[in-house]
Amino acid sequence: MLRKLLLTSLLCAAGAVQAATPMVTPGQSLAATCYNCHGPQGVSTAAIPSLAGRSAASIVETMTEYKSGKRTGTIMPQIAKGYTDAQIASIATYLSQQKP
Repeated sequence: MLRKLLLTSLLCAAGAVQAATPMVTPGQSLAATCYNCHGPQGVSTAAIPSLAGRSAASIVETMTEYKSGKRTGTIMPQIAKGYTDAQIASIATYLSQQKP
């Protein structure tokens, strides 16, 4: 009986720890690659523009233009071509929700 009670307590505690761990969304995971140039959480302190707080539509439009070749750049056209449209939308949604 004591074993069952102890096992139940341990399982409940493990579930509470797991529930307290925030989920990383696909957009958040993919957006992490942007931070190398655009700053932590998409907030730039350099000449490269910040992405945090921009509208998702604006980010999608820009990335789509890089991907199609309509917009030129040094690195961004190659990076944009590495993402699907759904991944770009996911990144854009995540970054638009970040505080500038």
